[in-house]
Amino acid sequence: MQQSNLDNRIIESYTGISKQNRASRMPALLDYLQSATGLFLALFMMAHMFFVSTILISNEAMDKVSRFFELDFLSSDGKGYPFVVSILAFVVFSIFILHALLAMRKFPINYRQYIRLKAHKDALRHSDTKLWVIQAYTGFAMFFLGSVHLYIVMTQPQTIGAIGSSFRFVHQHFWLLYLVLLFAVELHGSIGLYRLAVKWGWFEAKTPEITLKRLRNLKIAISVFFIILGLATYAAYVKNGLKLDKNTNYMTIHQMGDNEIRGNK
Repeated sequence: MQQSNLDNRIIESYTGISKQNRASRMPALLDYLQSATGLFLALFMMAHMFFVSTILISNEAMDKVSRFFELDFLSSDGKGYPFVVSILAFVVFSIFILHALLAMRKFPINYRQYIRLKAHKDALRHSDTKLWVIQAYTGFAMFFLGSVHLYIVMTQPQTIGAIGSSFRFVHQHFWLLYLVLLFAVELHGSIGLYRLAVKWGWFEAKTPEITLKRLRNLKIAISVFFIILGLATYAAYVKNGLKLDKNTNYMTIHQMGDNEIRGNK
């Protein structure tokens, strides 16, 4: 029985046809899972950008958002439960890794496949093919940079407020990582949403040409908006971080407001 099952899998791996003489549904299922996890992560990153950009209002505004995710309204002392953030980060990280594994199925895995992809891109000169290549490169970068960020959130959930994040940006030298990650995430996410809409037929207009034009304009608008918002937020973190004393361990301070960051009591 085991040998028979093995033989069937070997035949299916070469022909794409199962023993029931029909194409396997597994590729379609994996494609669906890749789309679903990608959609979740793209929407999550859009929400995440709005959450972290509250620092543009004030440190207190961002700290209120942080404490909300720590369920401070359920704790008697108002300090919340930072481990809740760790759990949420672990869930996002798990989906992130699953999406990366599913996407890797379509990456060129050797030099010959890479040459075929490059020749295909250069021959067609199609914008959507170029977008796929950009998404592949940004996805590769995100796999490493995003993993670092999520690991920090999982292991140091008490430091995701305005002060801890600003200190990490400047004095722990994360500014370069976050700058590259910002562009990688926003480009990857907007391109991913565009390709999902095209693939699954969302927001269809009267003709395919009108649909593609509208979706491409929307993709550009989303990219530009979130990159500008991200750069403004990035600048706010750096500005705050430069005001902090590098010899003070701000990573142990859970809450700190505008007065404290300026050195006022």
